[in-house]
Amino acid sequence: MHGPRGPRRLRALLALVVIAAVVVPLTAAAARPRIPAPAPAVLPPVTAATLERAYAANRADAALASRMAAAHGDRHRASADRALASPSRRLLSFDGRGPGRVTEVLGDLAHAERVAVLVPGSDTSLDTYERFHAGAAALRQRLDRRSGAGARTAVVAWLGYSTPGTISATAVTPARAEEAAPGLRDFLRELRTVTGAGARVSLLCHSYGTVVCARAAAGAAVSDIVLLGSPGTGVGSAAELRTRARVWAARGADDWVADVPHVSADLFGTTVGFGADPMSPAFGARVFAAGSGGHSDYFRSGSVALANIARIVLGETSEVTDA
Repeated sequence: MHGPRGPRRLRALLALVVIAAVVVPLTAAAARPRIPAPAPAVLPPVTAATLERAYAANRADAALASRMAAAHGDRHRASADRALASPSRRLLSFDGRGPGRVTEVLGDLAHAERVAVLVPGSDTSLDTYERFHAGAAALRQRLDRRSGAGARTAVVAWLGYSTPGTISATAVTPARAEEAAPGLRDFLRELRTVTGAGARVSLLCHSYGTVVCARAAAGAAVSDIVLLGSPGTGVGSAAELRTRARVWAARGADDWVADVPHVSADLFGTTVGFGADPMSPAFGARVFAAGSGGHSDYFRSGSVALANIARIVLGETSEVTDA
């Protein structure tokens, strides 16, 4: 076992056991039935020259998925898919099956010199995607205002994995992150075929997404890794991420994740908990101010957190305000 010894650790582990034993069966029982959708479009590797064709093919898939969901009687999913099928949306990938996956671009990716890739946390699916998209759009707007008309930036909302439910056993184990990390590494590598090697990529990771990013960090060609509202990353320090990127961390004053015990234990053959707090001095991240916001407020327009995130993406690191 790792982490502080004594009654607090014992209470934390007991709480995790209760979640796994009691809450998860209730959550699973309430799971939604499978929603029909087409298989993802089979496309050649995307390059700057083929971006528009990829966008169009994935919008067509989203439109078909919307019609299939409507015929199935799921109006909420049909509406979510229909929004993604709009001509204004730029979808690098789309999979409407199950909880769904989508990668969306905001901005001119082919000419971007700075790219922000957002990795979401728990309870993010096609059914809740517009919430995730709103954060990406707020960052895009902030970058536009700060960087001026001549700067080239793009934001990518990467929902490339099946996120865990907030109240579930999967939310307190690294299993989903381990499944997701290879896909994120592949995506970051493929991104270079569109942007070119000179683009600076920032990886912005929220909540459980910080666990995903930690698993994908080694060897990823990114300039910055930003951990927002992290429950822990599964490693004891920034150095253990084995990355050359600058590692940042922030937590809003009203973020409930501050009360999550930063412990890690092997329980019945499964690792439970994510260990060291990235906000702690011992972890070694660059801690920055996130204001008074809660767990879902890091990309809220006008927030301290969003202003600092934009500065990191733009490379204006000397202007980032300390916590």
